[in-house]
Amino acid sequence: MKIRHLVLLRFKQDTPASEQAHCMRDFARLADLIEGIVDFEHGPNISPEGLSKGYTHAVMITFSSQAFRDAYLVHAAHLAFVDRLKPWLDEVLVFDYGI
Repeated sequence: MKIRHLVLLRFKQDTPASEQAHCMRDFARLADLIEGIVDFEHGPNISPEGLSKGYTHAVMITFSSQAFRDAYLVHAAHLAFVDRLKPWLDEVLVFDYGI
């Protein structure tokens, strides 16, 4: 079974747009560094509904299996990225499901 890993990010209000873009580029690079990622999508919130609860960006990663998702969570490249991203974030929400 494939695993979808949904990540919602709420950048701090004082995070420059250029830094947000750089963080998202770094996030996308993980797909080239970590085995088992079969799809990677990301983008800023553009919903007109006003229901985003302040989340500004979404990332959807599809892993070929739960084992690859589990390996990603502890992978050195992922952990380094998380450390780089944390100072810029107010909040993060992660939700995984099988497909």
